[in-house]
Amino acid sequence: MGLFNKFFGGKEISKRLLDTSSLKKIGEMMDEKQYWNIIQKSLSESKSQDEQEVWLIQELQKLSLEEIIGFRLRTDLLLYNTYTSETWCAGYIMNGGCSDDLFEYFRCWIISRGEKTYQDAKQNPDSLVDEAINGVDLYDFESFWYVALTAFERNTGKDLYDFIDYDTFTTREGKYPDFEFNWKEDNPESMKKICPRLFERFC
Repeated sequence: MGLFNKFFGGKEISKRLLDTSSLKKIGEMMDEKQYWNIIQKSLSESKSQDEQEVWLIQELQKLSLEEIIGFRLRTDLLLYNTYTSETWCAGYIMNGGCSDDLFEYFRCWIISRGEKTYQDAKQNPDSLVDEAINGVDLYDFESFWYVALTAFERNTGKDLYDFIDYDTFTTREGKYPDFEFNWKEDNPESMKKICPRLFERFC
C-alpha cells in the first residue's frame, strides 16, 4: 500500500512507507496509452489545475513504483519532443514572453491538456489558440512536472530521481537537441508567420 496522509483529530496519520531496497534503476517509460488515459481522467475529474494536480498525485500513489517512475519518464519524453523553436514561439506569444523555465512549464501545461491537444500542438503549435481562455494571463503548469516525484516520495520517503537509469534514458532535460530560432522577439512578423492565429488572439 502507498503512503496516504489522513487527518484525524488535527493530527496527520501516515501508513507505512514502501521498501525500495530491491527496486532497480529504471529507464522504461509508462505505456503511452496508459499515460494518456490517466491524463484524460484527471481532466474529467477536476475543474482546476490545483484539483488536477491533487488527483494525479493520488492516482499515481495507487500504482507500482515502476509505473510512477515510468509516468515521469513518459512526461520527460513528451517535453523533449516539443522542445522546438515553433513551440517556443507559441509560448512566447501566449505568455507575453517565455524564459527557459517558463518554456518548460508551458510544455507541461500542453501535456496536461490531454493527448489530442498535445499531438495537435506538436504538429502545429498555432492550434493552441483553441485552448486560450479569456482572463488567463499565464499558460503554464509547473507543478505538473513534479506529480510523480511527489507520489513517489509519499509512498517511499525517497527521491524518485535516484531510481532513474540515466544511462539508458536520455530523452530528458539536459539532453535537449540544439536548434536555431526561426523567429525573433523584436520581429513580430516572424512570430506571426509561425503562429498567425495565436498572434491575432494575443498580440
